[in-house]
Amino acid sequence: MMTMALTEPPREADRSLALFALGASISFGEDVAQALGADLAALEDREFEDGEYKIRPLENVRGRDCYVVFTLNGDEVASSADKLCKLLFFVGALKDAGAQRVTAVTPYLCFARKDRRTKPRDPVTTRYVAQLFEAIGTDRVVCVDVHNIAAFQNAFRCETVHLDAQALFARHVVANIGDRPVAVVSPDLGGEKRAELFRLRLERMLKRPVAKAFMDKYRSEGHVAGDIFAGDVKDRSAIIIDDLIAGGGTVARTAAACRANGAAHVWVAATHGVFSQKAASALKSAPIDRLIITDTTPLQPSMAALGDRLMVVSVAGLLAEAIRRLHVNGSITQLLEDGP
Repeated sequence: MMTMALTEPPREADRSLALFALGASISFGEDVAQALGADLAALEDREFEDGEYKIRPLENVRGRDCYVVFTLNGDEVASSADKLCKLLFFVGALKDAGAQRVTAVTPYLCFARKDRRTKPRDPVTTRYVAQLFEAIGTDRVVCVDVHNIAAFQNAFRCETVHLDAQALFARHVVANIGDRPVAVVSPDLGGEKRAELFRLRLERMLKRPVAKAFMDKYRSEGHVAGDIFAGDVKDRSAIIIDDLIAGGGTVARTAAACRANGAAHVWVAATHGVFSQKAASALKSAPIDRLIITDTTPLQPSMAALGDRLMVVSVAGLLAEAIRRLHVNGSITQLLEDGP
């Protein structure tokens, strides 16, 4: 496994800004802090015997601009719901302690995959999560590559900032793809817009045409179906682009379809490596030459089975630059286009 970090040199710390990181995100938070030229602020996170907990800042936050880094994927220690509760409680504690503004920095936002009703009486969980953040007084929510950006933006009434890893992925592809012909592939129709934006970015950077393709997918009650594959991948390096990988089945079947349609190489670029227990075996046997993910979620040890086929690109620099600009009420438009 290879790891690549893209960060800027640290800058002088700003005492009006307070950066916190919770739980399993402390190591990632330290990377963000280093890129920002700051230190993580101290906090107390104490668990009681029955699983309840107390969390509070250990330094003065009155009048300060506070940022809390916590990725909300479930793991063997805490579920997504547990982490969401802890983040909300800490945001509330910061507001009660007089923080001028509190921004929740959630590189991976939980419960974002259920963003609309596809069956009668379905929940719209993205909206419910948004209401929780708003109820506790969160001023702003920053995320990276949510499942459905339109649903995310419409669910929240507080300010939202949506970042993406496309610039980071594109740099890696351009640096390593050589002069081989390329196609960008969406593993389902829902991700076609994401794939098209990435394809256009690659065309600009490579200065040559990039083909496109997509796979049909239909999911109902946990069962995935759909066998239609459309597009030109023959003799090309096919790059499957997605927002997350959980079980690995979707990208595995798309990779197999690319190979069956003549792709010379198959790469996968997915922002969030959520990776369930079965993901390692599904991906190890899939015809994937390279799998590129980011560090928005901690990497599961089982994924070491992929060896050098797996590469992790850091988004710590991206989040640090976003925080830097947000703190001074600057624009992040160019950041979204060019990356850090």
